[in-house]
Amino acid sequence: MIIAVILSAGESSRMGRPKALLPIDGVRFIERIVATLKSTRVDEIITVLGHNAEEMRQKVSDLPVKIVVNPDYKQGQLSSLIAAIRSIESGENHHRVDAILVHLVDHPYINVDLVNLMIDRFYETKQLIVVPRYRGRRGHPVIFSRALFAELLAAPLDQGAKTVVHAHRDQTLEIDTDDAGVTVDIDTPEEYRKHIK
Repeated sequence: MIIAVILSAGESSRMGRPKALLPIDGVRFIERIVATLKSTRVDEIITVLGHNAEEMRQKVSDLPVKIVVNPDYKQGQLSSLIAAIRSIESGENHHRVDAILVHLVDHPYINVDLVNLMIDRFYETKQLIVVPRYRGRRGHPVIFSRALFAELLAAPLDQGAKTVVHAHRDQTLEIDTDDAGVTVDIDTPEEYRKHIK
């Protein structure tokens, strides 16, 4: 099984308000991402919260996700990924998990067909990492095989998951896509105005 992990723990300091709750097409970023993932072949969805976790929990309690709170969210995205992996490994179905599909809450554009293609290719090729690429630029989401969980748990927090990605360049499958959304990262009010018509 594949578990989707949405990283939504940061302070959104440059945006000035929680990116997860920003409106897009009449719904919130996180709502749009969850709805898209529910239409794919992922089996479960975990959302990692951190900053103002209890307030955020109330605001996303209507979504069909498991919430994991990362008290160490100020240590960066990898700390949230670690919180998700620990939650998965302590779950009763942990032995059935083949991989995680990691997505960032500030990337609201996510494509059902692309996610399903990534999952299919992950199983077909047995590669450890699957990542989409638009015009030569890597984007999100990213699939990490469970074979990498131990390395992700041990990776230096200040360097993020990049150290694990770099260590497995030859076991990474890049999937070229015409979907520019994989590289759209909305961090500031200016980017929000630019991308959200």
